[in-house]
Amino acid sequence: MLFGARALTGGERVRKICTLIFILFLAFPAAAGAAGRDALVQVSTIDALMTGVYDGETTLGALKEKGDFGIGTFNGLNGEMVLLDGVFYRITSTGAVERPGPETKTPFAAVTFFDADRTAALEKGTDFKQFTAKAESLLPTENIFYAIKITGTFEVVRARSVAAQTKPYRPLEEVVKTQALFEFTGVEGTIVGFRCPSYAKGINVPGYHLHFLSADRKAGGHVLDFKVLKAKVEIDDTSTLILMLPSDGEFYAADLKPDREKAIRAVEK
Repeated sequence: MLFGARALTGGERVRKICTLIFILFLAFPAAAGAAGRDALVQVSTIDALMTGVYDGETTLGALKEKGDFGIGTFNGLNGEMVLLDGVFYRITSTGAVERPGPETKTPFAAVTFFDADRTAALEKGTDFKQFTAKAESLLPTENIFYAIKITGTFEVVRARSVAAQTKPYRPLEEVVKTQALFEFTGVEGTIVGFRCPSYAKGINVPGYHLHFLSADRKAGGHVLDFKVLKAKVEIDDTSTLILMLPSDGEFYAADLKPDREKAIRAVEK
């Protein structure tokens, strides 16, 4: 076996996958450079964010060169990020939507250039759980990454955001206990996010991780549930992962060994 018979911890999985990515880039530099629009470019890992690594060095200006579509958060865990049509938005804990400047930094984000490979209508009444079943039926494989865009009118969208944190940072599982909850009814907008394969555990959220932005750009948040009135889903097959790991003390010192799958599921709810 490639990694031996012993079960790998979360931190070991991250290191092994990063090592493989680095080796592939060395072996196939032309392919790495040509990944282009079909690459998911990610800053840091979900496990690092879970532990409280809330400050990063990657600016939105630099990240915009890697994609025009994506989700994430901001330094200090200051709101939910939506990148749509090349524009960054911050949904704050008050529910307000801001346009952060290019100098703003992120500790965790995932972006790509969105080009739909498949499109389907969603029936009226489709909720989050029913949507995932529909989306799974459209996918050619469970083993790559997908960018997901749902555009239309929703009977309801339930979402959340969190307030900016101050040091010493608490783990994300503790922070979301005081999250701000929003419920939008009869709202038009776009749901933005990704479906990650199960083996991405520790790097990103396995399954669906989605954020919402209203059409008037005045509301949004991390999606907890929704119900469709009239909408379509577009899916972009994304078979290349480029992981940009921080080179600072907080990330280096983070304990990434524990398996945080249960904690991540709790946070996503």
